[in-house]
Amino acid sequence: MPKTVLRPAGLVEGRYPFSQLVEANGFVFVAGQVGDDKATGALAPGGIRAEVRQMLENVGDRLRLAGLDFGDVVKATVYLADMGDFAAYNEVYREFFPLDPPTRATVGVSGLAIGALCEIEVVAAR
Repeated sequence: MPKTVLRPAGLVEGRYPFSQLVEANGFVFVAGQVGDDKATGALAPGGIRAEVRQMLENVGDRLRLAGLDFGDVVKATVYLADMGDFAAYNEVYREFFPLDPPTRATVGVSGLAIGALCEIEVVAAR
C-alpha cells in the first residue's frame, strides 16, 4: 500500500520540508513535535513539564485531525536534550497515556530544533 500524505482541514503546514501526517498500511505517522505554540512558534515557558505538556497537546491536535486519539498510539520515540529531565518528562507523559501506554524509546540528544528540551514522534494504528 503506498503512503498517503494527510492534509486535513485545520492542519497548518510546517515551515520545514517534511510531512506532518503520513498514512501507510493502516498506520498514521506523526512527525516530530516539540513544545511550541503553533501560533507564535515560541516554546512553552516554564521548563520541561510545560514543554512536554505543550508538545503532547500538539501531538493530540494532529491525531484528532487524522481522526485518532492517544489510545491509538502504538509507538513513541522521545528525544531529550537532558536525560536528567527523564523523571519530570514521565510525570506529564503519564497524564496523556494513563493506561496501556504505547511502546517507547527515549534517546538523549545534544540538541533539538529551536532549542527545545524534548521532542516526540508517534505512530498510531487505525
